[in-house]
Amino acid sequence: MVRLVGFAAGLFFVVVLLVSALLPREAPTPDMAKQLHKYPHEISWHQDGPFGTFDRAQLQRGFQVYKEVCSACHGIKRVAFRNLQDIGFSEAEVKAIAKGYEVDTLDPATGEPAKRPAIPSDRFPPPFPNEIAARAANNNAYPPDLSLIVKARHDGLDYLHSLTTGYGKEPPKGWAVPEGLYYNPYFHSVNIAMPPPLVADDQVTYADGTKATIDQMSRDVSAFLHWAAEPELERRKQAGVITIVFLSILSLLAFLTYRRVWAGTAH
Repeated sequence: MVRLVGFAAGLFFVVVLLVSALLPREAPTPDMAKQLHKYPHEISWHQDGPFGTFDRAQLQRGFQVYKEVCSACHGIKRVAFRNLQDIGFSEAEVKAIAKGYEVDTLDPATGEPAKRPAIPSDRFPPPFPNEIAARAANNNAYPPDLSLIVKARHDGLDYLHSLTTGYGKEPPKGWAVPEGLYYNPYFHSVNIAMPPPLVADDQVTYADGTKATIDQMSRDVSAFLHWAAEPELERRKQAGVITIVFLSILSLLAFLTYRRVWAGTAH
């Protein structure tokens, strides 16, 4: 009897598997977000290539865009004020920029938390004291720190430029954008919580007279964030070129030495 029950149970499962294998299946529903997602535009940058260098004027404009537009939500906590001298700001300018920020400290008399004006050796303070405050101010979205954003995103530079200029497009029919989100086909899920950061030309006024179009501001701030993520980029390129030249000369000398040592030994 036990064998009969076991045989019946096994037969039942076999029948179920056969039926599930033979019945026609519904075609999988395509992921519309993947269909709508666009890859970044490929752009030529001044720092591209083995001999490319940062455009200091562009980096200073990019810092201005970051300070006036992005810094309200996004920090660059890995960058110190004194590092701005590397992109062309004078020591006096760096001190003036630092004084515009306040950093946490302790009152020497009471030991209580306090604030003081920043000095060049300080790093840029975050715009929010903690993640909870950041989410509360941004519809529960957490604005990422931008210090390493270029290295943290695939096609970092091109991605940032495409993302910041990719707003304003109407979503296709059938695609719903939830309240509080924005349609941007360059974001991985298409709907993004960040409002458009660059909304109009001349949103900032460049000191060097450059026309502040949305495309220009996006290029400038993207280049600045590239420098923030890789401040040693130019030195690494220089070291690489010097190394290749040295190895090339060494290889040539080794070949000539080989020819001289073994000259006349062939029969």
